[in-house]
Amino acid sequence: MSIVMNDIIATMFSKAFMEELLKPQDLYSNRALRTVLTRLAHASIMRLNPASMDRLYELMVMAFKYQLLLCPRPRDLLIISYNHIDAIREFVRDTPSVLNQVDETHRKIIEVYTPLSDGEFQLLRQTLLIFLQDMHVRVSLFLKDKVQNPNGRFALSTTGPVPHGTEVPGLIRMFNSNGKEWKRWEFPTGGSYTSSIRVGSFERFGDRVIRIGTNMYSVTQPEETHTSKNYSQKANSEPNPLAKEELNLLARLLGGMKVQNRNTETGFRVNLFATDQEEEEAGASGGNGDQAFQVINIQATQDVQVNTELARIAGEFTGVPEQTELPEGPSNKGDDLLAMMDDLIEL
Repeated sequence: MSIVMNDIIATMFSKAFMEELLKPQDLYSNRALRTVLTRLAHASIMRLNPASMDRLYELMVMAFKYQLLLCPRPRDLLIISYNHIDAIREFVRDTPSVLNQVDETHRKIIEVYTPLSDGEFQLLRQTLLIFLQDMHVRVSLFLKDKVQNPNGRFALSTTGPVPHGTEVPGLIRMFNSNGKEWKRWEFPTGGSYTSSIRVGSFERFGDRVIRIGTNMYSVTQPEETHTSKNYSQKANSEPNPLAKEELNLLARLLGGMKVQNRNTETGFRVNLFATDQEEEEAGASGGNGDQAFQVINIQATQDVQVNTELARIAGEFTGVPEQTELPEGPSNKGDDLLAMMDDLIEL
């Protein structure tokens, strides 16, 4: 997995790509952003089928939207970005060449965004929220933590520290013409707020204080994270009556079956679904482009079919993979992304 991360990060933080990305330009469309993410995800030997790619994109976008909503001050967008970069730096700490790319990008971001005023950061935050306002994909992690409602909208907390430089709400003060306070009264705020925390470090290295943008699994670690666009869920707690028979049949057949050679694609498959059935349903309803992976069904009532399927599965582990076209080398990935972005802008 470290090789995969190094390849993706090296492509994403290539000098030419980042220089193009940081130029003043119009906001990308949702389709263009989706295309860039797909190319970045496939910059290594990792391959995702269209349905799994959709799930990855939805999870990434909803996580970023939640971070934008929690951002205490507009300028803290930089803190969130620095938390992202700090986490990426840990992934490639043993690869000096890629680590230098990340550090150079961090310096470039400081140079470009630090001079912006608070008003410009507010405009930037508002633009991003408008871009994401119609996305309400449900994420199981957020639903379990009760920070997202069943309709996909986030439930923001009315407790916690206020942004730095602001006072705890609940007090109204009135001043006379001389600037002296002559009356004050309190009002219920409907929340439980505390004093602001100290400002996080905006340097390349330092204590960010704000934890937004760090690993969202560090506190809550569910077994799986799913995204769902519809509101209906299938629930069936009854055990499968054929499960025991299928397992017994599988144990019996594994003894003397013949192994068939089968060519496979160079690389590996990542499935972001809980079951293959969910992946097949998502692929049939939405995904297009790459051919969807086939689903293997083992049926206890069809011995001939089971023999054939089991032999084909074993062939995947012993067959010699055919020579397929590999992704371009690391030196060309950034140029390909730039060319793709130019095409998207022209559309």
